[in-house]
Amino acid sequence: MKHDFTSVQNIYIICGKTYMRKGIDGLATLIQDSFELDPYSDSIFLFSEWSKDRYKCLYFDGDGFAMLYKRLDNGKLQWPKDENEVRNLTQQ
Repeated sequence: MKHDFTSVQNIYIICGKTYMRKGIDGLATLIQDSFELDPYSDSIFLFSEWSKDRYKCLYFDGDGFAMLYKRLDNGKLQWPKDENEVRNLTQQ
C-alpha cells in the first residue's frame, strides 16, 4: 500500500500515554469518545505509550483503516504529557 500523506488535512498527536495493545477499533473509539474527533475524517492520529520508544499511526483512507506501528531502536520521542489534550500539527 502506497499513499501520499502530504495532502492530509489534519495530523493529531494524542497526548499522554495510550495503551498500545489497542487495535484499530479501540483507537477509533478513543478518538471519538475522549476527544470528540471523527476518525473517518482526512486526518492522521498519532499515539504513544509510556516508554516513548514506539508509536502508532491511524488513518482512514476511504475504504478502511490503516495502522502503522513503529518501534525506535535508538532514542525516544518527545511526547506531550497532558492526557486530556490533542494537538493539531502542521505538515512541517
